Parts: sequence; structure tokens; C-alpha cells
Amino acid sequence: MRTRSVRARTVLGALLVVLMLAVALVGISTCVSTTPDEPEEPAVEPTATPEPGEPAEPAEPGEPEGTSELTIYLVRGETLGVTIREVPGTVAVARAALEELLAGPSDLDDEAGLTTAIPEGTRLNDVSVADGVATVDLSPEFESGGGSLSMQLRVSQVVFTLTSFPTVDAVAFMIDGQPVEAIGGEGVMVDPPVSRAAFADNTLPAILLESPGPWQEVSSPLRIIGTSNTFEATFNYEIVDPAGAIVAEGFGTATAGMGTWGTFDVTVPYEIARPGVGALIVFESSAKDGSRINLVEIPLRMGE
Repeated sequence: MRTRSVRARTVLGALLVVLMLAVALVGISTCVSTTPDEPEEPAVEPTATPEPGEPAEPAEPGEPEGTSELTIYLVRGETLGVTIREVPGTVAVARAALEELLAGPSDLDDEAGLTTAIPEGTRLNDVSVADGVATVDLSPEFESGGGSLSMQLRVSQVVFTLTSFPTVDAVAFMIDGQPVEAIGGEGVMVDPPVSRAAFADNTLPAILLESPGPWQEVSSPLRIIGTSNTFEATFNYEIVDPAGAIVAEGFGTATAGMGTWGTFDVTVPYEIARPGVGALIVFESSAKDGSRINLVEIPLRMGE
């Protein structure tokens, strides 16, 4: 009985070993023969291929859409005055501003009393900006005719127009590709590059109104921006509605005055009965008798 029991256990153990070997072989076979799924290709948007002769899409963005407002410095009387020009959106704002300046006053500028000291026929050859300096290359007509004041004004017009951009601090001049030290027979020095400070005392009015410009469309509140050199750094303003009534008045204070140039930025609310052409008047009250001096008046298109 004992021998039979031992044999049974031996046979059972052998069967178990065989069974385990069979299971192991099946697992190995399964691992070897199974092929993993191929990875999916990433989804790629189709790329259009230009036809022969067709330009590829530009890598850089094109010209800005919409319009740009440029501040152009013309002449009012014997000092500078400002007009605002609206041009198609462009990244070449310095070139656009100079081209508008050289085009001279428009009919609306004429109505607002603006002229120019830049000779007719002056052409822009090139302009570039680097390290805060704008280098402008003009045709020889720029130096023709005019006396000392005319030369000062025309150079000042270019300098103030270009330095209205925050990337420009000073201006260097070239005539037909050649750097120049002075402009015209009157010898207006432009080397080293000149900034606004070189011309402020000779070409700026006591109150230079820089915004709004003549005939601009405005609404309440009106923001008044400019440069001045007045007694106690103050100036007065009046906003006149299309019916000729004064709808707002007061005074503003610049950052400096009494022999020093300062800037002002005043915001004034007003109400009008109907839209139309009104005016903004800025002036200084005489310290001697209170009369209006250094007065500038510009027409405005006033909305609701």
C-alpha cells in the first residue's frame, strides 16, 4: 500500500512539472509571436505648395491694417504749428511722416493758417533709424532759397516731425547721399545730430498745441497736449461749440515755464447741443495787463 502511494505521488509530481513546462512554453511563444500595434502617425495639416511662379506666403506679417495718425510740423506765422495726418497703416512710419511733410500743407491746413518753409520739389531719398538717431537723406532742393529764419524753420520741421516718435531722439542730415555739417548758406548746424532742444528757442511759439490738430474729429472729454514756455508755466483754454458759445474754459499748468520749456496734458469735459465745427483756443494772459497773448485757435469737428 505504501509503495503504491509513493508511486502515485511521484507520477502526480511529474505531471505537474510537465504541465508547468507547457504553460511556460505557451507564454514564451505568445510573447515572441505577438507583434505590437504600430504607432499612429500624428495628424498634420496639409501645407499648400505654391505653384511655379507664385510667391510663397511671407514669413513675417504684412503691413498693419487700419490707419495711422502722424503728427506733422508745419509753420504758423514765424513759428511751428502742428497738423495731424491719417495714413494707411504702415510699419515705415518715419518715411510716411516725412513724405506727408514734404507734400506740404493741404487745403484744410491752409484754412487753419498753416504753411511750410520746405522748398517745393524737395524729395526724400531715404530715412533710417538706429540707436535713437534718424538719418534723413534729402534732395538738394531742401537747401535752396530762404534766409536764416526759413532755414531754421525747415530743419526744425524735419527734426520735430521725426522726434515725435519715441524711438528718435536726434536727427542727422544727408543731401543726395552725402553727410552734411550744415544746411544752406545760412549754415544751420546739423552735425552732430540735432534734437528738439537745438531749435526750441528759435522756432517754437510760446504755446505749441500738439493735440488735437486742426479739423480733427473730437468728442468729450477733450485731451489737450502740447509744449509751452509761459509765465508761471500756465496757459488758458476755451472750447467753443458750433454755435460759437464757450462750453468749457479754464487753465492748465505745464511741467516748466518762465524761460524753460515744459509740456502739458489736460483733459477737459464739455457738452454741446449739436455736432459741427467748433474751435479750441489756447492763450496766455499777459502778466502786464491781463490781455490775451500767444493765442492759437484751431477748428475742430465736434461730435456728440
